[in-house]
Amino acid sequence: MRLAYRTWGDPFGSPVVLLHGLGGSAADWEAAGSLLGAEWRVYGLDLRGHGESDWPDEYVLEDMREDVVGFLDACELDRVGLVGHGMGGAVALLVAEEHADRVERLVLVETPAPYPGDVGPAGRPEGPVDYDENAVPVVRAQLTEPDAAWADSLGEIVSPTLIISGGPASRMPQDRLPDLASQIPDCRLITVPGGHHVHRTHADQVAHEITEFFTS
Repeated sequence: MRLAYRTWGDPFGSPVVLLHGLGGSAADWEAAGSLLGAEWRVYGLDLRGHGESDWPDEYVLEDMREDVVGFLDACELDRVGLVGHGMGGAVALLVAEEHADRVERLVLVETPAPYPGDVGPAGRPEGPVDYDENAVPVVRAQLTEPDAAWADSLGEIVSPTLIISGGPASRMPQDRLPDLASQIPDCRLITVPGGHHVHRTHADQVAHEITEFFTS
């Protein structure tokens, strides 16, 4: 699996990896990644089927989890700050559950809680897209009816965790986020009003909250 990525910041800084949402790419993190680069070496990864990474036939989140771990190995990154938006947050959650030794701190931005239920409208931009549309129904099905083991393993996450909600303007249901936060042992839930793509619409605030969390 060939994965594309972009970087920001000091090459010798502590590593932070950013994962995008469904239908997105590392470009979604451009503004926030640039700001975070003032403190860390930041990597923005195109997950499989998105951006310039390979578009295979399989899009289950468990495979994306192993892609991320493979990326860490290839870049010789032992432990990282891991930040994910939407689908990328779900992937980051699985990494923190299954590969706890690789995640220093975890940030979930507008990430669906791993419980059965509606994950919000799909949406599709007008014109050409830079992702494999075959990935959309597969990923949405997993997020709507997640493996019960994902929720059962929340208590095994050892990384300090920050959950960032986009608030009432978000198209993603917010009602289960407090339940998610309560199941992770060391977790805080905050709201940055800005909708589902708060990391783009309010990049400065999101970068500030991540910085505060990583340095606390």
